[in-house]
Amino acid sequence: MADTRVDEVKQRMEAWVYALQDRICNALEALDGQASFREDLWQREGGGGGRTRVLEDGAVFEKAGVGASTVHGELEEAFARRLQGEGRRFYATGVSLVLHPRSPLVPTVHANFRFIEQGPKAWFGGGADLTPYYLFDEDASHFHRTLKAACDRHAVASYARFKATCDRYFHLRHRDEARGVGGLFFEDLGGPLEEQMAFVQDCGDAFLPAYLPIVERHKDTPFTPEQRAWQEIRRGRYVEFNLLYDRGTVFGLETRGRTESILMSLPPRVRWVYDHHPQPGTPEARLEEVLRAPRDWA
Repeated sequence: MADTRVDEVKQRMEAWVYALQDRICNALEALDGQASFREDLWQREGGGGGRTRVLEDGAVFEKAGVGASTVHGELEEAFARRLQGEGRRFYATGVSLVLHPRSPLVPTVHANFRFIEQGPKAWFGGGADLTPYYLFDEDASHFHRTLKAACDRHAVASYARFKATCDRYFHLRHRDEARGVGGLFFEDLGGPLEEQMAFVQDCGDAFLPAYLPIVERHKDTPFTPEQRAWQEIRRGRYVEFNLLYDRGTVFGLETRGRTESILMSLPPRVRWVYDHHPQPGTPEARLEEVLRAPRDWA
């Protein structure tokens, strides 16, 4: 593909990234009804920058971070060799979000959609996954079916393959359990860039329909202090994954991105309880059982 075509893809993807950030933030503010996003504009030393938006202490969302960025320049030699392209020159644009609801009955959610160019190679990546604290099967099925519908509309996509990749990726090896009930995860789809971009944008556009009905279903349901404590224990697993394994965290730090924006994914309240195990037969124990054996939710 000629460089001019790649430049066109970069421009269109960058415009979509910031427009998607606007749409998601507007929808979340309307749903929360109490808090608003704080916006930070930042510049990256070496090239590019971004727009970080964080909502805190809302009625529905205890913390919600939605970031958009476009960065470019040179990678460290050792890190450049770990990526799929060639050389140290790179460009990346993408939107990334993590939403931590206040209620333990509403799941945390993560999504990321990005375009990366390194030397002569360019590719798309991303995905979305759901992390419940109390498992409602209909929520997991709705989330997966909405994302599967986006996959089914594009020849470059495969729900079965992306779902399996997600299950493998969001796995805490030291705990032998999944972070949540999964979703999609993909890297370097192959095929023409225009077709890849059409799928990635369709997938990004499906995020709000996949997640907001789940929030609406549970956000006003009363919960107990014990359920809140369980949420904070499970949030500890989220922190462990993001700091030990998450590629986006590593990429952001290795490319000298803005640390506050990179770590906005971490929850505001979390706890670690020594050798904690839920009582057999409880909803908490059922969640752990499912996290040790991924299911076909769609």
